[in-house]
Amino acid sequence: MTTITKLPDPVAGGSKHPQRGKNPRPGRGRRLGDLRIALLFILPAMVGFVAFFLIPTIRGIYLSFTEYSVLGDPTWIGTKNYTAIFADELFWNAMAVTVQYVGLNIGFQTVIALGLALLMHRVAKSTLIRGVLLLPFLVANVIVALLWFWMLDYQIGIVNEIINWFGLPRIAFFGSEQWAIPTIAGVNVWRHMGYTALLIFAGLQSIPSHVYEVASLDGASQTRTFWSITMPLLRPVLVLVLVVTVIGSFQVFDTVAVTTGGGPINASRVIQMYIYQKAFGESDFGYASALSVILFVILALVAFIQMKFLKGNESDLD
Repeated sequence: MTTITKLPDPVAGGSKHPQRGKNPRPGRGRRLGDLRIALLFILPAMVGFVAFFLIPTIRGIYLSFTEYSVLGDPTWIGTKNYTAIFADELFWNAMAVTVQYVGLNIGFQTVIALGLALLMHRVAKSTLIRGVLLLPFLVANVIVALLWFWMLDYQIGIVNEIINWFGLPRIAFFGSEQWAIPTIAGVNVWRHMGYTALLIFAGLQSIPSHVYEVASLDGASQTRTFWSITMPLLRPVLVLVLVVTVIGSFQVFDTVAVTTGGGPINASRVIQMYIYQKAFGESDFGYASALSVILFVILALVAFIQMKFLKGNESDLD
């Protein structure tokens, strides 16, 4: 005897499968709409990035393989610019001067900013004090450079007047090979230390207070607490600060251009100043582009090494 199995009627709704034509994921359309809105808001920034950063970078890399001035079209010369750079004594002098400046600027700025951040965290918690510390950073680089250039002037500067009042010899802060780079570094430390201190202060605020309470109950001294708790937990912020300040220090230009112009006798000619002089002083844009590419590679390597070996993406709070 044959048994006939009755299939469910799809019209009557007996089928368990969804009907064709209906969206099995009702939230998909909403997500696509949110994506379109997000892209609409991102679009202006992307246009600015492509127009003012990506395209100039690609063109600069291309020009680094050419001989080019504004009076003619670029002429392809291959790697001759890079070969000439490695034999250029002025380039190596500029790199040495830049490294000297970076060492002074980063060393003093980080130590002073860390001290200010600790004072704001433990002693002075006033918003007014934080605003005062940030004021120098809000002033343009050129104005800060001019202000200190006049204050440190050899003849009429107030600083040299005070030095002379104490019976000490005047100092040619910007006119001496010995003092030019330390003075420029000091000016920029004064301008940026407040901003750097606020970055470190934000990192200190993220450290849980109960960690210090446990250390206090264990009888840990302030010095032991600082080196065993504060510094390890502050490492991601410090790495970020170091990456930002190192990149910024390698690109110092405004202060040098306003105060010394690279002198005396190339004592303060940093790499950015050398690039500027090659491009706009000698109209050798191909060579200047090659210098810029080398500086870009150096900064990328420095940032990678800092993030890799200092473990800036890791935190002891995890």
